[in-house]
Amino acid sequence: MKLKYALLGLSLAIGTAYAADDVTVVIGSAAPMSGPQAAFGQDNTNGVRMAINDLNKQNIMIGGKKVIWKIDAQDDQADPKQATSVAQKFVDEKVNGVVGHLNSGCTFPASRIYNNAGIPNITPSSTDPKIAEQGFKTFFRIIANDNALGAGLANYAKKELKAKTVAVIDDRTAYGQGVADVFAATAKKDGLKVLDREYTNDKATDFSAILTKIKSTNPDVIFYGGMYTQAGPLARQLKQLGIKATLMGGDGICAPDLAKLGGDAVNGTVCAEGGSPLSQMPGGEAWKKRYDAEFGAKAFQIYSPYSYDATMVLAKAMEKAKSTDPKKYLSYIQNIDYNGVTKNKIHFMANGNLADPSITISKFEGGEKKVVAVEQVK
Repeated sequence: MKLKYALLGLSLAIGTAYAADDVTVVIGSAAPMSGPQAAFGQDNTNGVRMAINDLNKQNIMIGGKKVIWKIDAQDDQADPKQATSVAQKFVDEKVNGVVGHLNSGCTFPASRIYNNAGIPNITPSSTDPKIAEQGFKTFFRIIANDNALGAGLANYAKKELKAKTVAVIDDRTAYGQGVADVFAATAKKDGLKVLDREYTNDKATDFSAILTKIKSTNPDVIFYGGMYTQAGPLARQLKQLGIKATLMGGDGICAPDLAKLGGDAVNGTVCAEGGSPLSQMPGGEAWKKRYDAEFGAKAFQIYSPYSYDATMVLAKAMEKAKSTDPKKYLSYIQNIDYNGVTKNKIHFMANGNLADPSITISKFEGGEKKVVAVEQVK
């Protein structure tokens, strides 16, 4: 009996010793978890959480120690001020890396905080080109930027919709204004006439004054730079006013929930998002089945495959560097070639942008988003 208890005590001691040798890696996830964009934010966070769960199943060893992977999910409320508070919280808590933020207006100021602290951050969804232009070595983007989205949509309006005139509206956010600027500039370059340029804000619900003014110009296309939360009501009001123009927008409006907010008024709306459709992603369909089983099919929006891959890129860079220290594994992100769910050979350019991205153009028909074109960005 004494021998039995002695062996049990030794076993517990050994188990404790092994646990003491584990290293905990915390990945910060920043997105709007409340408010109008909560569906997007929860989807992003689900992608990170799914990756964390998969990593823990792999029993990864780094530097001779087993890694316990954890997520620290924070709500930045799609508010730049709150985003900087979240970023500082991550820095103070010494997280090992960050996946976020969702909105360009949040990623822009937060990226400076991460850079100053030397913490790598990979955004799965912020598309404003100006973020990369800051020159921060800690910033990476795993999706095509607004230069690709805005230009791709303008070219589609010209070639496929045979549009000759456009009107442009944006919500004055870093994302909305950025993608609208690129669309307008490319439209002009393609020979389309920009009849009107209007502005709103990301909290607006009544667009009647703007649309009444635009209606008098009779454009073929109305481009909206902003999020689906405003684009849904905007589409309804276009229909109510009898405006026949095709509504277009970037990835911010390219969400299944657009149809919930806009009803049948969204039919015919054209949008673009960075990356390939799930059916054309290397691991897309199999990954989506696992996602649905874990979170439910209605939870999926757009960016979770990218937040999943972003988390995995951070982890694989740590493995290659044989260190979880952000300053030691940072350079390995820059040189990584990772075969992800969203893309084979995920690789980054010197400014942190994704190398060789693609964009998907979709149209809403019967209340559902359907792919009409996939283009490689050169």
